[in-house]
Amino acid sequence: MKILIVEDEKDLAKIIKKKLERENFTADVVFDGEAAIDKTIVNDYDLIILDIMLPKKSGLEVLEELREWKDKTPVLILTARDSIKDKVKALNMGADDYLTKPFAFEELIARMKTIFRRGVKEHSNILKNGDLVLNTINYTVNRGNEKIDLTSKEYSLLEYLMRNRGHILSRAQIEEHVWGYMSGNNTNIVDVYIRFLRKKVDENYQNKLFETVRGRGYRMRSFKDE
Repeated sequence: MKILIVEDEKDLAKIIKKKLERENFTADVVFDGEAAIDKTIVNDYDLIILDIMLPKKSGLEVLEELREWKDKTPVLILTARDSIKDKVKALNMGADDYLTKPFAFEELIARMKTIFRRGVKEHSNILKNGDLVLNTINYTVNRGNEKIDLTSKEYSLLEYLMRNRGHILSRAQIEEHVWGYMSGNNTNIVDVYIRFLRKKVDENYQNKLFETVRGRGYRMRSFKDE
């Protein structure tokens, strides 16, 4: 899942990014409110971690602008401002949660996962497609009765494909969402990892999940949950 961190304390922002990446998230970082708006215009995020006290545009101004655009990206406020008045104001403006500094990283992750659970249509923390089952809390993957061991990037790619099953995703979209950058046509990293998934997830099964759409990208076929 792809996260935008909006935090003007650069050292803290880098620490949060590093810890999130260890938890299999992809994270972008910006240091002011205007940059945050620019990022959300050109990227789709699963969550925005947003400080309030930012240069150029405050976090609340960013939040207000996003909600005026009908942008429903979940927003978790992470700030040193701990008054009830500030918390109520942010939540009434459309924030999904509010966490004050100093904070424990374990609590940040727990709150993020709570937000994700609210937005997942599938039951609880489970994503299903046919006999493929992915648990977004403990990062386990099973197909039928078989457990499938994936690397962190393979898991991130599989989750992205599952959340967008039935839709064609370009290589650029996949690369940006899973790896956090776009390299144009200078790498075949997406093709390589699709091959890894096909070998681990598809090879020994009748229903093939991964489809190559010539000239456009990849699509995960949608099957009735078993």
